[in-house]
Amino acid sequence: MSSRLEADEIMSKTVYLNISEITEVRHKEIQLKDVADIYCDDSAVMNKCNALRIYTIHDDKNKRYVVSVLDVIKKLTEMDSAIEANNVGAINFIIDYHKPKPPYWMWQWIKTIVVCIICFCGASFAIMTFNNDASVPDIFNEIYRLVMGEESGGFTILEVSYSVGLAIGIIGFFNHFAKIKINTDPTPLEVEMRLYEDNISKTLIQNDGRKESDIDVS
Repeated sequence: MSSRLEADEIMSKTVYLNISEITEVRHKEIQLKDVADIYCDDSAVMNKCNALRIYTIHDDKNKRYVVSVLDVIKKLTEMDSAIEANNVGAINFIIDYHKPKPPYWMWQWIKTIVVCIICFCGASFAIMTFNNDASVPDIFNEIYRLVMGEESGGFTILEVSYSVGLAIGIIGFFNHFAKIKINTDPTPLEVEMRLYEDNISKTLIQNDGRKESDIDVS
């Protein structure tokens, strides 16, 4: 009976960590709950692990810090030697520290509008260049002349259909219009942003792990 109770006690000390690869924070005292999802059968142990301070940021500037899960496990065992930590998340993770500051909504809207204008102008230029290279107006004029037997005035059902179809195609490709999404799949822009974030995280972790001080690709 006593051996069974001991086994139950050991099982209750098993802590599962699911650490995110990158976490954005705005405070300097980083607790384990800030960067990881934690599970343990013993709620008291889980609460202690959640409140465990794993990192302290000393610099007062925006910066990314690479931390190893081994350091986290070491702090857990120092807090309670009976804890057995099982990591099911990232091995090396990034703490992305940003200095706390009040939100500047006007500046955020200005940046959003500028980005939208740049994207709109760039897409318009690309579409116009494609149309000129493929001589789409000449093709429409020729098709209209062959079918209708007269010259096109430049604004026919072909141009209207092409314009409407182009808009529908763009909305379908990007999978959303304003806040309305066609389905639950991530948009191509979201996919590219996640790939970009993954590449940034991998680069930071690999650069932090380099031991040779004379290797520099920048």
